[in-house]
Amino acid sequence: MFRRREAVPFAFVAEADRFRSNVTPPPRERASAAQLAARSLVGLTVLAGLAGSLILGLPALAPADAPSHTQQTEAAHGP
Repeated sequence: MFRRREAVPFAFVAEADRFRSNVTPPPRERASAAQLAARSLVGLTVLAGLAGSLILGLPALAPADAPSHTQQTEAAHGP
């Protein structure tokens, strides 16, 4: 079978942990008040949607076979 004679050039992967760049990245921009308000509004909307789906979904998860207690008591106290 064909065999490669040269070394596999993956030595740079092992050296990647030791490599340090002398170029510093630019500082991050601070978010403006409008951006912070928009982010918080989106977060509150997502949380309200999750809470609403939980509130609306809980009755659907309740067991449907369980007879209601009010119907039994009305039938027991009938004429």
